[in-house]
This record gives sequence, structure tokens and C-alpha cells, in this order.
Amino acid sequence: MTPSAGEADHRRPGHPSRRPWGLTLFLLLAFAAFVALGVWQVQRMHWKHDLIARVDARLHAAPVETPSRKRLMAQPPGAFDYLRVKLSGTYAGSHTALVRAATELGTGYWTMTPMHLDDGRTVWVNRGFVPSGTTAARAGKATPSGTVAVVGLVRSSEPGGSLLQSNRPQDDRWYSRDVAALSKARHVTDAAPVFVDAQTETATSPSGIFKPVPGLTVIRFPDNHLQYALTWFAMALLSLVGMGLVWRGKTRTVP
Repeated sequence: MTPSAGEADHRRPGHPSRRPWGLTLFLLLAFAAFVALGVWQVQRMHWKHDLIARVDARLHAAPVETPSRKRLMAQPPGAFDYLRVKLSGTYAGSHTALVRAATELGTGYWTMTPMHLDDGRTVWVNRGFVPSGTTAARAGKATPSGTVAVVGLVRSSEPGGSLLQSNRPQDDRWYSRDVAALSKARHVTDAAPVFVDAQTETATSPSGIFKPVPGLTVIRFPDNHLQYALTWFAMALLSLVGMGLVWRGKTRTVP
């Protein structure tokens, strides 16, 4: 039986093979996706650098009055993070709560105590770190009485708990500084939706032998966006190279 003209042409040496349109489309889509991811990482890098510059400026600025509750509620979460503020008021020591912490001094607790400010507002203050074995009752009894002046950094509330453990208010076990949950558990009303990490604390009356260690706020912003961007752009380039190799191989004549 004599083969058709098309079959004869396909088998004849020198006839080009079928064009790889499907694979080409896939590689083009991959190229576009990798470029988009690289551009996104560049944008994230610029955002991160702006954030670091803003936080650095706040850390070295003179302390200001704590924003009002209305201002805090009107802005998105984190808008006032690391703003350096000054507080003056009296601690509600009996409402102190201890929140699990891991610091450069070891594992222990953050000492969270609400402060009634001189202007009538209430703000939770992280007075600092205490070692494991400390109880909330002991920390509360050792809280300084009288007027206390605090300089510290505004921090956003940490709702829910840590990555591995949820807060258990019913057992008075806390794994994050959840302002709303702490306020509810300690019957503190109208507290600010943020807390303040104390850097310095000056009391007009002695606080006894118990003294939390303040000033342990960890300020670290991973900045790997340039590395990620270069990786995505490299993947985009490889997509183009792969497309070129595919077309080069497909357009060769069949031996």
C-alpha cells in the first residue's frame, strides 16, 4: 500500500516537526508569573525599608503623650506601633497578669498591669520581664503605689494567644498580650486598645525588692525581599531560556 503524501512528507528527512505551541504558552505564563512575583517583592522591599526608617525615627524621638482612644480606634492596627510615649498615673496592682515570655534573660513572664492615667484614661503597661516561678499575686502586691512615670513604646494588642498555644483566661494562663481579653478577665473597663512596653519606670514610692526588667522590646524586621526578588527574576529568565531551547530543538530537522 502506498503511503499518502502527508505521511511521506512527515517521514522524509528534513521535514520540520510540529510547533510546540502548548509548551510555549505554559512557559510564557510562567515567565509572566515569575516577573510579577519579582516586582511584588521589590515593592515589599521598598515598603519594608520605609517601615524600618519610620520605626527608627520613632525610637529616637522624644516621648509624646499617648494618643487618645478615639485616635487609636480610628487608625488601622499597628499604625502607632513603636511610638515613644510618656505616661503618668497610678497602677492597679491587683489586676496584674503574667504573660509567658522568652527573652534574652531566659523564659519567664511579661508583667502586665493597667495604669489609670492622670487624665482619666486607662492603659495596660508591660512593666517588664520576671523569671519563671513568679506569681501574679506576688507581682501585684509588689507594684509601686502612688504616681508612677513611664516612658515606653506603643504596641498592638496580640489577640488569641501564641502560635502554638491559645490564651486560657479561665485558668489565668496567658501566652500573648491580648488587651481585650486581659481587660475582660480583670474587669478593667475602657482600656486603650493598645499596650505600652515600658522602657523606664520612675515611681514616687518604693516598689520593694520586686522589680520587673523593662526595655526588652525586640525590634527586628526581616529584610530578605531583594533575595526573593532576584530568585523570581532568575526563574523568569530560566523560563525564557527553556522556551528558546524547546523551539531550537523542535525546529531542527528530523535525522
